Amino acid sequence: MADRSNSGLTDPSIPVRVVFLGGLGEIGRNCMAIEQGAVDDPDRTVMLIDCGLMFPDANMHGIDLILPDFTYLRENAARIQALVLTHGHEDHIGAIQYLLRDGDGIGDLRDEPLPIYGSALTLGLAKNRIDEAGLMSRTDMRVVEDGERIEIGPLAVEFIPVTHSVPHAHAIAVHTAQGVVLHSGDYKIDLTPVDQRRTDLARIGQLAKSPGIRLLMGDSTNAEEAGYAPSETGVGAVLTGLFASQHDRRIITASFASHLHRIQQIATAAIADGRMVATLGLSMMKNVRLGRELGVLDIPESSLVDIEAIDKYEPGKICVISTGSQGEPMSALGRMARGDNKWLKLNEHDTVVLSSHAIPGNENNVNKVMDGLLRLGADVIHSGVMDVHATGHAQADDIKTYLSIVNPDWFVPIHGEYRHMVANARLGELMGVARDHVVMCEDGDVIELTADELKPVGRVPAGYLYVDGIVGDVGQGVLRDRQKLAEEGVVVVVVTVDVQTGKVLVGPEIITRGWVYAPEAEDLLDEACDTVADAVEASLAKGVRDVEALERDVRRAAGKFVSDRTKRRPMIVPVVMEA
Repeated sequence: MADRSNSGLTDPSIPVRVVFLGGLGEIGRNCMAIEQGAVDDPDRTVMLIDCGLMFPDANMHGIDLILPDFTYLRENAARIQALVLTHGHEDHIGAIQYLLRDGDGIGDLRDEPLPIYGSALTLGLAKNRIDEAGLMSRTDMRVVEDGERIEIGPLAVEFIPVTHSVPHAHAIAVHTAQGVVLHSGDYKIDLTPVDQRRTDLARIGQLAKSPGIRLLMGDSTNAEEAGYAPSETGVGAVLTGLFASQHDRRIITASFASHLHRIQQIATAAIADGRMVATLGLSMMKNVRLGRELGVLDIPESSLVDIEAIDKYEPGKICVISTGSQGEPMSALGRMARGDNKWLKLNEHDTVVLSSHAIPGNENNVNKVMDGLLRLGADVIHSGVMDVHATGHAQADDIKTYLSIVNPDWFVPIHGEYRHMVANARLGELMGVARDHVVMCEDGDVIELTADELKPVGRVPAGYLYVDGIVGDVGQGVLRDRQKLAEEGVVVVVVTVDVQTGKVLVGPEIITRGWVYAPEAEDLLDEACDTVADAVEASLAKGVRDVEALERDVRRAAGKFVSDRTKRRPMIVPVVMEA
């Protein structure tokens, strides 16, 4: 552990807190707040780092996106002085437009636009979504340069260059009253990056030496993976060889639209092979345009062709760079795999290159897309058969190198599933961080850094905010109902009664979806109707006339019958009507 005799504390009496709102124990929803000042101080500073989204898994029926819970941020909206962005991936910037909205967000609680700091590319990528939502007037975007240091209230925030799978990413060093708090950002130690912009280990080492790093919050995504993360330039060499071997075939590549270094290497390989380059997918088109405007991409105008014109060229003279590498059903590649993409119809003369790994939870979608592409006759090349992808996250040996340089007083693993964070914690101990100075946290935890310790001091709401068309219309109850309907089906029981005479007039009638197939189960349905009729008549005979009470009896009788006869538990919907 480092010598803390000169640890950079400027005022040991002022505590610093970190509030984790997402990104711990999951892939996505990265969002945290750093606060300086007493909890009861109305003027305490709140600074956000990242505001990202998460994609739903297969059990979240109908859900489009998952956001952090903004309850805590709404409660402190007036104290939020800025949002600082590490890089331009959706799991770090994709929820900003929702944060800025009225209602679930903070838009209706702030008098001034929210300052947002990041590199020009990061802000450009974030701006696309914010502008689409019509919320640019609620932001004050401020571009920072590599190594720049800015003031956010009493905090000094330094942007340290790191290498990742999107260009111009940063680690964030926050100079606080309790010393330096370092957020690693998403990083890898790539010594030969495409743009020669390396992770600035020298600056991190300077901070570690003086004044020292009190707290490191480090990326855990690949902590279980042994060795060093491969260089991105290695993918370029593989792509060059791949293009050279596909002389008379049209090549369609799929990559993240934000992975501009990968796009650059695909375009370079294609142009060297004498091909024209076309983009497919709205986000790909926008990001390539943004990258060229900012000088991040070097693709000559003479080598670009509109997707509408690709049929004018021989197959071996075209390369299409498409969205849809995660198998999204409505993406360009997803439509291509189903044969309904309006711009491109695949055949046996096409080769599709999936230049990415599937995000956890997307594996089934990716596999379905690959199956669809193969059924259409195309060849499919992916990272399982050729090194057409390199991770953007540090692996175990990278992390150990990083930890040896940072030499933090306290270490909190972040960004990853819980098993990834546990692996990262073990690497911290291996590299000399005292076991009791490695702190495992989860979404909703609040930790406080003082001159003597780092300790948990509370919890804040940090559940999932589901997006299904609009924010706030889907809660846990609705999601549970959808899961039950998908797994067990629904049984609707309709009966009409005369509450005056206490007689059943019509029914019961049973309508079912997903429980049994009605035309093939008439005897079972007749028996169910008889059972429900007996229950209703018994209730009416006892003097029950309240419709809600009768519906409870219908639900109970139908549910017991269904469970006893089929051992299943579909949703039971009783409908009792008065004559």
